[in-house]
Amino acid sequence: MTKTLYNKYDKKLISSLPVASFEGRIITILTAGETAKAVRYLLTQPILGVDTETRPSFKRGFQYKVSLLQVSTYDTCFLFRLNYTGFTPALKTLLEDVTVPKIGLSWHDDISSLRRLGDFTPGWFIDLQHLVRDIGIEDLSLQKLYANMFGQKISKRQQLSNWEADVLNDKQKLYAATDAWACIMLYEELMRLERTGDYLLEINL
Repeated sequence: MTKTLYNKYDKKLISSLPVASFEGRIITILTAGETAKAVRYLLTQPILGVDTETRPSFKRGFQYKVSLLQVSTYDTCFLFRLNYTGFTPALKTLLEDVTVPKIGLSWHDDISSLRRLGDFTPGWFIDLQHLVRDIGIEDLSLQKLYANMFGQKISKRQQLSNWEADVLNDKQKLYAATDAWACIMLYEELMRLERTGDYLLEINL
């Protein structure tokens, strides 16, 4: 069945959609040793979804350093708590890897944030925003893209929570994992639509 997409998705429709959330394992990484083990596992995978979180600042001109890097496979998401681990050699290896595609959204901003922690040459990263522009979609937020592609809602309630808390709560973990995993889902659907041409783009002015 041909999928209908919209160049601009009506935000008012999102609240009524069923919620999409990651259903796999979520593993929190707190040490350099754990980072190395997780990176070895991740680099055996065929594709990764990536995202970052930063503690919100409500003070003009001040910004916290990135607190969390979440990296997901189809069924496992690792939450690297960077305020605990720091910028480790294993993390540099992951970010510079050119063998496994890493799918993100507005990833240029994330790379800039991560470079405040340590210098690296970005490896194989694919930005979803570039791909959706190519098929005429103008809304570039994760929530609108996911609603447009799948008719499901990704909750953003935890976005402005404290990502430097001593212990992340379950809602924060699920939020972070869902954002990274959703990037894989969006990428694979975009590749399917590009391959089959099985979509119709409706223009909302």
